[in-house]
Amino acid sequence: MVTLKEAVTKSELKQFVKFPFSLYKDSPYWVPPIIKDELETFDKTKNPAFKNADAWFFLAYKEGELVGRVAAIVNTLEINHQKLKKMRFGWFDFIDDPEVSETLLQKVAEIGNQQRLEYMEGPVGFSNLDKVGVLTEGFEHIGSMVTWYNYSYYQNHYERLGFVKEKEYMENKFPASNADPALFTKLNDLIKRRYGLREVNFINTKDVMPMADKMFDLFNETYSKLSSFVPITEVQKAYFKKKYIGFINPEYIKFIVDKEDKLIAFAIVMPSFSKALQKANGKLFPFGVYHLLKAKKQSKDVYFYLIGIHPEYQNKGVTAIVFNEYYKTFTEKGIDMCYRTPELEENIAIKQMWKHFEPVVYKRRRTYRKELA
Repeated sequence: MVTLKEAVTKSELKQFVKFPFSLYKDSPYWVPPIIKDELETFDKTKNPAFKNADAWFFLAYKEGELVGRVAAIVNTLEINHQKLKKMRFGWFDFIDDPEVSETLLQKVAEIGNQQRLEYMEGPVGFSNLDKVGVLTEGFEHIGSMVTWYNYSYYQNHYERLGFVKEKEYMENKFPASNADPALFTKLNDLIKRRYGLREVNFINTKDVMPMADKMFDLFNETYSKLSSFVPITEVQKAYFKKKYIGFINPEYIKFIVDKEDKLIAFAIVMPSFSKALQKANGKLFPFGVYHLLKAKKQSKDVYFYLIGIHPEYQNKGVTAIVFNEYYKTFTEKGIDMCYRTPELEENIAIKQMWKHFEPVVYKRRRTYRKELA
């Protein structure tokens, strides 16, 4: 028999965070989070997502052993903004036992019905910048710090319980050598002259911060028409700046501005921290910080984390400026492989943007949906 316990205390939440460490201890592909950071994600006093969301965290036990976990999330901003009566769930991990997964998802459904919601979808986080989707292809590739990894049996558990595909995401990769400068160097100069644009590059992280709010505003404008979009709030901007900007090499952040210095495009690339996080094994000290700093300076693999272009400038060749700047930076840094974080299959514009780099889909993931009673 499976029993559930709500994780409320700091000790219980730490159990919630650490469960995957035992579940994936023998996996060479799972990338552990930093335990301290993950705990802060679930701290209602530190994560601004809780200003517009409620969440419940559950641990599953069988014969006295911890065998699964799930977070049940109600995002009131999403419900009110998109008019979607959706029960979210995420951080869903479990042993290969149908009773465990069913018991956890029944609890999510119970809360959804109590909240008078219409359906449940997961795995998702609190917002657009959280991790999303259960991995369905690409289990033999190492994970990243911005995605969930899972065993192949997860998909079967969803479908056995009557869940159906809601959204499909793809992850692509291509060698940095595919970035033929002939594709964008001349166009870069032409587009800058035609629209009076210029690039803004950075050397120090402190110089990025004053423009970061404008970047998040542009993010909201760029992605507002996607089906999964929920705008980033002012409080969340401050939180994400503190949480993520320090991880990113300032020279990997590119801004494009117009004649009035208005931000019209941005892109963020992150060095791969996957192997460094595996070595850190959830802890910054004593050696975790060293591994992360070394990866930040020396990693030859990078992830295209975010790219945003103002709607007025989409389809006008602005990406040529962005790619030209990254080509120069990647050449200087000796970057080998470029990866893209999960992108909605329906996002045709993003596919067109990257087509000349001959990307290969190496992972797929999806969210699943089920109607509530």
